[in-house]
Amino acid sequence: MSQTTEQQETAARTGRAGVEDLFRGGRLIAVPRKAARREQLLAHLCTTLFETGRDYTEPEVNDALRTVHEDCSALRRYLITSGHLTRTRDGSSYRRSTTTR
Repeated sequence: MSQTTEQQETAARTGRAGVEDLFRGGRLIAVPRKAARREQLLAHLCTTLFETGRDYTEPEVNDALRTVHEDCSALRRYLITSGHLTRTRDGSSYRRSTTTR
């Protein structure tokens, strides 16, 4: 077993694994049930998929989320309720938040 694999397995057992263990081949394989773990994932998605200071339409948000997972609506809801993304009242514009709840 390689050192990297051993380190990943140790991190997973001790709860210190990064979000990389949630991905395989660049695709999200599971949305964590535990809130703290899901928060790590959402923070990662927000910083890697969305630029600060830019407005996005809902189709643009969906397209970005589909690059990692087919259930873009669930991920979009999680990002909104966690405060990582904000949206206008009419839902026409989304933006990466500068703060989270």
